[in-house]
Amino acid sequence: MKRSKVISRVLIFIGILVVLNLISEKLFLRLDFTADQRYTLSGATKNILEDLDDVVTVTAYFTKDLPPQLQKSRKDFENLLIEYENRSGGNVIYEFINPNESEAEEQKAQQKGISPVMVNITEKDQVKQMRAYLGAVLQMGDKTEIIPMIQPGAGMEYSLTTSIKKISVLDKPKVAFLQGHGEPSPNASVQVLQQLSVLYDIEPLTITDTTDIPAFYKTIAIINPTDTFPQSEFEKLDKYLNTGGSIYLAYSNLQTDLQSQYLNTLPDIGVMGWLADKGITMNNQYVIDANCGAVTVREQNGPFIMNRQIEFPYFPILSKFSEHPAASGLESVIMPFVSSISYLPKDSAVSIEPLAFSSENSGVVNAPVYIDIQKEWSESDFNAPSQVIAISAEGPLSGTANSKMVVIANGTFAVNGEGQQQQQVNPDNVNLASNAIDWLSDDTGLIELRTKGITSRPLKQIEDTERNLYKYGNVALPILLMIGIALFRRQRYARKRQAWIQGDY
Repeated sequence: MKRSKVISRVLIFIGILVVLNLISEKLFLRLDFTADQRYTLSGATKNILEDLDDVVTVTAYFTKDLPPQLQKSRKDFENLLIEYENRSGGNVIYEFINPNESEAEEQKAQQKGISPVMVNITEKDQVKQMRAYLGAVLQMGDKTEIIPMIQPGAGMEYSLTTSIKKISVLDKPKVAFLQGHGEPSPNASVQVLQQLSVLYDIEPLTITDTTDIPAFYKTIAIINPTDTFPQSEFEKLDKYLNTGGSIYLAYSNLQTDLQSQYLNTLPDIGVMGWLADKGITMNNQYVIDANCGAVTVREQNGPFIMNRQIEFPYFPILSKFSEHPAASGLESVIMPFVSSISYLPKDSAVSIEPLAFSSENSGVVNAPVYIDIQKEWSESDFNAPSQVIAISAEGPLSGTANSKMVVIANGTFAVNGEGQQQQQVNPDNVNLASNAIDWLSDDTGLIELRTKGITSRPLKQIEDTERNLYKYGNVALPILLMIGIALFRRQRYARKRQAWIQGDY
């Protein structure tokens, strides 16, 4: 090939690269091959961005020279903002600021609510600490929302979308937490409250004799009532359902106090009969499960007192869920002292669907029962698999109007407690409660974002012989492949050389 032709082809190739780069400045495209589609915008995000009627400014405060693992978070966030900008038609604009450039910039970031985190970096074989900023401030008109720290992974989209939704919504829908029957206050479910308050106004509600339940409430949440309901209040709840309202009920019909070793059913406060009218029954049986949590037992070991963890089947860990939106994306929900639920709709127009199940190695124990923490459990104890723990119901539950309910056979699974008794709750417990209320309230579909994440996929356990086969095969196979290619090429060259010698070319 002539030199001039080579040069012209190289110049054409460079020109194509330049044009493609110019086009890529205007267009943003990436292919998502992940199983959980973590790099694909959800339908809820797209709807929220397309409905924006004003500009949202995102100021991202990110340290410039971050360690590689954090640098990826910065790049992922920037790519996400590019997609938001394109999808919103320019109603999302952004800028990146490096607060570490000066003390003045650091003070500005901290005044806006972005605090640094200490991270380790390695320089010249020495480990040092640096202040790193990984937050963002969103502004729309006079409304401001802060993301103190951008979480890597799928939670990034949830944080950004919910923040945009929070500052763009004018009137939040209302959700009521029922009071007056021994229920904990809304503040006792602080983790649930934090998630729901992004999209809803949460209010306490006490039913009175003189007024009906306002129809503007999207959902009435009834959480762990312990005192009797007057019949008139059930009539008002049914009337609310007949306006198209929704009810979330987390209720325990069995004792849940581990301090008492003799556990029994609780007196009926009217809830059981009310549910029975709708074809829903909470059974007087404790669900036990081989897949369970543990309790701490203090044991005397000589002069010392030791704490020991013992698996406790009365604390089932649920990992089996339906494809229902309220249970979507959940992986592990802890349900201490829970009963099973049976259901048979009395109206064919009512659809009842199970949401959460115990494992295949579960069983039931009739109440009353004596609790022996030291008991040795056998396989025969777990002879009732896949017990239903939570259900959803949809249709004319009371009257003729379509309404919705979620019933969970445990009143305290997502309650933190109050004051000094407050405790952190398992994240998926909170997600189940929040997802259920989201589905009942029928908002923008952010349910799928809350639990969007990486599914746990532990490595398959294999025998040592098989492991060694893979181990040494990975070493030997590439070498044998290269030797095979070399022999093939040598043989082909020999045939060509022989053809040249014989003049057959």
